[in-house]
Amino acid sequence: MPFSVENRKGTISGIIFVAIFAAAATFISDVAIFKSLGISPLVIGIVMGIFYANTLHNHAPKEWASGITFSGKKILRFAIVFYGFRITFQQIAEVGMSGFMVSLIMLSSTFLIGTYLGIKVFKMDRDTSMLTASGASVCGAAAVLATEPVLKAEEHKTAIAVSMVVLFGTISMFLYPVLYATIIEPATGFMHMTPQEFGIYVGGTIHEVAQVVAVPASIAGAPIDMANSAVIVKMTRVIMIAPLLIVLGIYLSYEAKKSGLQGSKVALVIPWFAVYFIGMAGFNSLGLVPQNIVDIINEIDTFLLTMAMTALGMGTIFSKFRGLGLAPIYTALSMFIWLVVGGFIVTKLVVASF
Repeated sequence: MPFSVENRKGTISGIIFVAIFAAAATFISDVAIFKSLGISPLVIGIVMGIFYANTLHNHAPKEWASGITFSGKKILRFAIVFYGFRITFQQIAEVGMSGFMVSLIMLSSTFLIGTYLGIKVFKMDRDTSMLTASGASVCGAAAVLATEPVLKAEEHKTAIAVSMVVLFGTISMFLYPVLYATIIEPATGFMHMTPQEFGIYVGGTIHEVAQVVAVPASIAGAPIDMANSAVIVKMTRVIMIAPLLIVLGIYLSYEAKKSGLQGSKVALVIPWFAVYFIGMAGFNSLGLVPQNIVDIINEIDTFLLTMAMTALGMGTIFSKFRGLGLAPIYTALSMFIWLVVGGFIVTKLVVASF
């Protein structure tokens, strides 16, 4: 037990150690160049954690390991629950059925495509495939973090998935403004998109929340309804992480029974933290907590998520990556192409239908 009498001191020291790294990541993320690229402290935290794991790891006291593990597991679940304070059901209602359907279609199709290609075509293991797919289909690094406990995946697999989110999410930030300025905005007919449609397209297909915010901001003269639509559709995708994880938990239980465990009891994997996440979003929708308090909660939550990401990075040893080759890049690239091309087609057809 991490807080037993014999382990308590080491656990607390490990948590403080991770918190120091997270504080440094938060400070670095406020530097102008990282802010302009939409690079969150979560991403910086995992990079710092990986650097530590592959350089100074053996110099830290072994007793701290329980605190690092606690940060990457327990603090993670707690932070995902309070992530619900970033969303209200009213925001989701604002974009109407078209925004909801684009979110639903793109999330489910991207997750299925990524998982299938990762396992069947590019021969990756199940966990790495699903983690990479969840990052692309839902909300980037936060989705990878939320999916990791359901799969009980190893830290280095989480790090691979996050690195794919960073790579293709960053490409998106530079690609989408160019697409809008050179192809979509000047075009006529099916290729043309109104600012609101483009906002739905951005929110329904780009990986990270910060990257979604950055794209409309980088388009000269972009109207406010483009940015609003993008953020709201993105937050609709975020809240869908909860039903995705519940369905995934049911699927994993079914697979366990099917693989020869019918005679024994197989516990249904229900990620309760995802259920609590929906409850927290519902509570936030009531407007009972003043906005300034919500902002403070979100800042604390971002720091806790950064701690969790840093802790996962600290468990990532490069030697564990051997044998994967370019499969994660091929899988993530395939999903990226689907998000850019398929997402455009889905957005146009859905918006035209509603």
